[in-house]
Amino acid sequence: MPTSQLPERRILAVTGRDRVTFLQGLISNDVARATPQNAVWAGFLTPQGRYLADFFVFAEDERLLLDTHETQTDMLVTKLSRFRLRADVQIAATDLTVQAGWDDAGMPARHAAPDPRLPQAGWRAYGPAKETTVRTDAYDQHRIKLGLPDAIDCEPEKTLLLEANFDHLHGISWTKGCYMGQELTARTHYRGLVKRRLLPVESSHPLPPIGSPIMLDDREVGTLRSSVGQRGLAFLRREAWHETLSCDGMPLAAVVPDWLKEQDA
Repeated sequence: MPTSQLPERRILAVTGRDRVTFLQGLISNDVARATPQNAVWAGFLTPQGRYLADFFVFAEDERLLLDTHETQTDMLVTKLSRFRLRADVQIAATDLTVQAGWDDAGMPARHAAPDPRLPQAGWRAYGPAKETTVRTDAYDQHRIKLGLPDAIDCEPEKTLLLEANFDHLHGISWTKGCYMGQELTARTHYRGLVKRRLLPVESSHPLPPIGSPIMLDDREVGTLRSSVGQRGLAFLRREAWHETLSCDGMPLAAVVPDWLKEQDA
């Protein structure tokens, strides 16, 4: 029953009577769908539609909790605060921690919700630190195998949400109305302009550092992102998905997930 503490995650609390409408106009998913039993995954974009951060939104009593990566918390507090204007909203860090469980690990009865991206992803919970059953890199192995992005996989002010598969992993609402960066996201979706996507990759050797170029013969067709051992995630151009590739001189192959293969391959 694998459960893991996620020490690189932080929880921000958004309080005030305008908290839902405030976030609704800023992020890619429908904040109104967040309940104590249902988490929402969303992206926060530049006005030009490029990735800045992503987080899970939990609803709890009189506050929304944002489960985000530690490298993004200060930036989120600063940038979100600039949009408050006269809204009754307060944003602050908390000392809550994040845990994850998957496979046959039972989900806690309170302060937890299924990971909204994929049923196989498992669940996420927040609260005081708890004893867990596996090393923290086991969760990275799990998410990489499924093709689930983390903050390290997206390039701030460069990555499009559709390149990181937010469209297939339930990170975008196409019906909720306007939000910052919506125009480019919608145009990319409806015109089919996604030339690369984040895919799992694997090799027979340990993978090189993040940012290493991926080659098809003598042509660069992608970039390696996070990895654990011989598996990783990489941005790959479509024409390279089913080819024999190399990275740092080692053979590499993409593994197109079933959830993407059925809809977009």
